Amino acid sequence: MKVKIKLLTEMLGTVTKDPEVYKTYIESKKPETQNGEEEYLTVDKIEEKGWTGFHRDENGLFIYEYMIKGFLKAAGNVLKEVVKIKALRSKIDDFVFIQPRRIYLGQEKPDGFIERPLRAMTMQGPRVTLARSDYIKAGKIIEFELTLIPHKEIKEETILFLLEHGRLMGLGQFRNGGYGRFEVLEAE
Repeated sequence: MKVKIKLLTEMLGTVTKDPEVYKTYIESKKPETQNGEEEYLTVDKIEEKGWTGFHRDENGLFIYEYMIKGFLKAAGNVLKEVVKIKALRSKIDDFVFIQPRRIYLGQEKPDGFIERPLRAMTMQGPRVTLARSDYIKAGKIIEFELTLIPHKEIKEETILFLLEHGRLMGLGQFRNGGYGRFEVLEAE
């Protein structure tokens, strides 16, 4: 199905702007590159720690398809009791696929950045640090294709129901702060 969503709130970038941090940490966590692609090569080099942004190539800013699939898995985990499908997250992983690999945002640069405090409780007590994230303005239309392998429990209606969760919990960083929320404009 072709899906078109519209951001209701700003979407924050999730990728560190230091390619070396991305390369050594994020790349070490995934089992292998897909299609021989080295994701860290699409990260802008800025020497400021704690600044996140978006992947970029000659066609502009983009997110990888796994952000959409990750959203669906998170929504499936939250809503599994409502849709009454056991192990929904795992089934989404096995039967739902997103394309293209790079989902372009239709612009060369982010619309701006925000700074916010991050609080954490550590063994040494509470700590606060500042984080800076590039953002894409609300109103941005994002399009992708979703393939559902036929399954006895997961139906098209299930996927549409999960996508509706985007009004409450969105894409990108600081989702629990209301960022990255979206509505589904089309799913056909």
